[in-house]
Amino acid sequence: MSPEPIVPDYAGANVRGIIPALLGPLPWSTGLPAWMPDVVAQASQVVLLVLDGLGWDQLQDRRAVAPTIAAMVGGPITTVAPTTTSTALSSIATGLTPGEHGLIGYRIVIGGEVLNVLRWAVNGDDRRRVYPPTDIQRFPAFMGERVPVVSPLELCNTAFSEAHMRGGRPVGWRAMSSLPVDVARLLGEGERFIYAYYGGVDKIAHERGFGPYYDAELRVADRLVADVLEVLPPGAVLLVTADHGQVQVGSNIITPGDDVLALCTLQSGEGRFRWMHARRGAAPELAAAATEQFGDVAWVRTRDELISGGWFGPVVPPDVANRLGDVAIVAHADVSFLDPEDTGPFELVCRHGSMTSAEVYVPLLAGTRG
Repeated sequence: MSPEPIVPDYAGANVRGIIPALLGPLPWSTGLPAWMPDVVAQASQVVLLVLDGLGWDQLQDRRAVAPTIAAMVGGPITTVAPTTTSTALSSIATGLTPGEHGLIGYRIVIGGEVLNVLRWAVNGDDRRRVYPPTDIQRFPAFMGERVPVVSPLELCNTAFSEAHMRGGRPVGWRAMSSLPVDVARLLGEGERFIYAYYGGVDKIAHERGFGPYYDAELRVADRLVADVLEVLPPGAVLLVTADHGQVQVGSNIITPGDDVLALCTLQSGEGRFRWMHARRGAAPELAAAATEQFGDVAWVRTRDELISGGWFGPVVPPDVANRLGDVAIVAHADVSFLDPEDTGPFELVCRHGSMTSAEVYVPLLAGTRG
């Protein structure tokens, strides 16, 4: 018996609800949802720190490695589908579901090409002018407020940042040690809300997997959280969340068979949420062939099944639906599905994208100084 996929709770405890709760029209003292840590209700200032790739399950397995984070109050919430950085960070920043903002995967079909959303490129070629980011994702971030965004300098002016952070005020840092310093300065200047991002946990998980390197990086991230807590003035609260968790896949890479590939024109998505684009009229046959080949290790669903099942939220406009494939192969075993066009400089050890507990649940934790 295979497990059931975890469909994100978009109407409840979900990353897309954080920004609307904090920047919406109601005061924090009366307008916060029940899943928001209680301490936020009395805050005069809030810092939201996104630790890319820190899943709730991984944190629970390593509470002793991250004592500062483990001591914070709160619990798990769900992220989005697919559980991938481009989609989740867009939902966090805009407060929208994937179906609404339209950055509905790591690699999506635009203009008949497969666009790598993080790099905003097709086969390594920049597509910023061909597909302007503000055309592909039309909604402003942070409820239209000019929120300071404290993140690595190299991310500040990318096409993906333009797409999902439009309207934010970039505050770039070159060294991680600068992040708490920038946060302290902005709080001292009276900023009511600050968004901060750190990507080290995700990078190490991808490159090294779970083990001593991951634990060492988690200690560094925990120290970063402690450093931010130390600079909080009275009345300020730090919120820590993440965009997705991780699964260690290693060399468990599955190559689709010729019977499946013969029915496809191309692939998109990513290794644990692979979209197969069917030849004209071949979608039912493709779904059947994929189920026969992968049904023991993955959930095989058609695009219509995922949309009607609410995986991407209650609304998926036709132009966004067209960015998806016809059949999704969503791994529930610790495997990844090969697409020769979806490669990088090294083989990823940990991966994400699917709808397992390890990938869907992320922390929403709060802390104050002292």
